[in-house]
Amino acid sequence: MWSAKMAALRAAVPVLSLLLGLCSGPAAAAAPLVIWHGMGDSCCNPLSMGYVQKLVEKKIPGIYVLSLKIGSNLIEDMENSFFMNVNDQVREVCSQLAADPHLKGGYNAMGFSQGGQFLRAVAQRCPSPPMLNLISVGGQHQGVYGFPRCPGESSHVCDWIRKTLDLGAYTKAVQEHLVQAEYWHDPLKEEDYRKNSIFLADINQERGINETYKKNLMALKKFVMVKFLNDTMVDPPVSEWFGFYKSGQAKETVPLQETSLYKEDRLGLQEMDKAGKLVFLGVKGDHLHFSEEWFDTTILPFLQ
Repeated sequence: MWSAKMAALRAAVPVLSLLLGLCSGPAAAAAPLVIWHGMGDSCCNPLSMGYVQKLVEKKIPGIYVLSLKIGSNLIEDMENSFFMNVNDQVREVCSQLAADPHLKGGYNAMGFSQGGQFLRAVAQRCPSPPMLNLISVGGQHQGVYGFPRCPGESSHVCDWIRKTLDLGAYTKAVQEHLVQAEYWHDPLKEEDYRKNSIFLADINQERGINETYKKNLMALKKFVMVKFLNDTMVDPPVSEWFGFYKSGQAKETVPLQETSLYKEDRLGLQEMDKAGKLVFLGVKGDHLHFSEEWFDTTILPFLQ
């Protein structure tokens, strides 16, 4: 009798295991990913953001990836990376994210070059849907004080940008219509920067403390900052790790931990750092130059 029961039980075990497996459901899907491109680029360039999107989709099957497009077509998207008020761009992106049903449970964000600080503004200003992890690939979180070199075929545009910034980076007209002026940080004119920068000075709490900005940024699980160790495009490169020039000169730089922004903890970065939420990564190469192997081993783990 007992042997018959044991035989029946043994026969039932594979069936029970199968049923339990079905009840537990599939493995949790990876969080969706939102990508924001850099200056002079577009959402879907097959050599840049299109390549990154395909790479992520290949390595993480089933992941939903949204590569942000600002404008009705790729040409507008590229032009807007130079000439559309950044605050308007951030509002547009917040609307896109809120309207996307795939993102309602939260998403990871990855910004390339200026897209890094733009997505940080999204994290600080638009907490719904929630950003889980922010990966800034060469983003300039303390701004720039120079454009030593420009991407690809945009060099003539950058020549014009340099001249415009030299003439009056902090004038109202330039601030409202030139993207790069909105994160131009002149260490020789800190008061002008604090008073007149309509984007970077605001998200970096230079004119006062917006507690909502601080609370929203601190809600991130991880804030990953990638610095290119041979960067010839960003001045100073340490801005990619939230450092900058010492005030009043443009030669000596200081790391994030020695800035007043960190010491006064205006954005919560000191608290995030102590909690292990800030990740500083360095990669050999010029601006946005990285290998697929480096991306796979270093960046993908934050998305899985």
